[in-house]
Amino acid sequence: MSLPRLFVLLALSGVTAPLAAEDTILLWPQGAPGSMGTEDRDKPWLWSYPAAKENACGTAVVVCPGGGYGVHAVDHEGTQVARWLNSIGVTAFVLKYRLAPYRHPAPMQDVQRAIQHVRANAEKYGVAPKRIGVMGFSAGGHLASTCATHFADAKPQADDAVERVSSRPDFAILAYPVITMTESWGHKGSVRNLLGDNPDPELAKLLSNDLQVTPQTPPTFLFHTTEDTAVPVENSLAFFAACRKHKVPAELHVYQFGPHGVGLAPADPALSTWKDRLRDWLQNSGFLAEVTRAPVKGKVSVNGQPLKWGQVRFTPESPFAPVAFAMVRNGAFSIDAAHGPVLGVNKVAVVTMGDVAPGPTVADAKLVPKSNAITWNVQAGQNEFELDVRD
Repeated sequence: MSLPRLFVLLALSGVTAPLAAEDTILLWPQGAPGSMGTEDRDKPWLWSYPAAKENACGTAVVVCPGGGYGVHAVDHEGTQVARWLNSIGVTAFVLKYRLAPYRHPAPMQDVQRAIQHVRANAEKYGVAPKRIGVMGFSAGGHLASTCATHFADAKPQADDAVERVSSRPDFAILAYPVITMTESWGHKGSVRNLLGDNPDPELAKLLSNDLQVTPQTPPTFLFHTTEDTAVPVENSLAFFAACRKHKVPAELHVYQFGPHGVGLAPADPALSTWKDRLRDWLQNSGFLAEVTRAPVKGKVSVNGQPLKWGQVRFTPESPFAPVAFAMVRNGAFSIDAAHGPVLGVNKVAVVTMGDVAPGPTVADAKLVPKSNAITWNVQAGQNEFELDVRD
């Protein structure tokens, strides 16, 4: 019995195209430190993927593909990710860092230099020097977490302009990252390729980046799946817990379903939402726009009665700026400066949520219709807000 054959035509306009970078940037034109030769494998570089000018928000991300420190998964964890970042207005740089037989500190030097290069040339690339992040997948996630926990300090008097700025990223994005170099739930291939067959215990501890988190570690977004057997979710859990311990802002998304190495997960409608959560986090954290936020407090009534239980939302005019919201209880709300609305005109919306009471109060949470048309000009300093909306 013959089996049916299925032919599928892949359109070149799909997620894999166009892949070509606009530019290739050698990080050390005169040769990288510790270089073993002059072949391509000895030359770390960046592929540049600028956001379209009409859509650019001024944020940049250096992307570190995975591959166990032995290869570069440069398509699904590099160029495809760069194009997605472009779609949300972010300029991307995909890093070709040195691999085995190169060992530590070569990859770390490469990612540090990459952040410094983008920051030193921020004006040239049209990005803000204080909104430059690092992103990594799998072993590239280990490299990104190394960048987030081991900094090359700025040397203001250096002859090399790139060395005059810090390598500390302003934020980190870790996708199913390798984190530990010591625990059983680490990734042995990454350990071997980065540190050798018999790594020095102190060096392995130094590069177990959950142990290196400090209050200076930048805000971090993590995503993982519990079905990942190659790099278990304990890696992300450990880094997230360390961020919590040191009061580093962090957000973690753990999906039940999904194997290792999914990239953007374009075929899975559930798992692919991780990038949407990332976009939300970047916006809400203020990494997609230059913003100043202000504290707000006030009172909210609906049809003349204090809103028992609900929410108030402030939406700025810029699509890149963060939305602010607060819980309303017994007609009052308050938002501190760190979470408050951005300065300028904001649309204000009120959502009723009933009450905390033994019996039912409303059928469902609902937007008070007329609140959608309200605007409020948020100013520097404390803002007082009083609103009575009609249903």
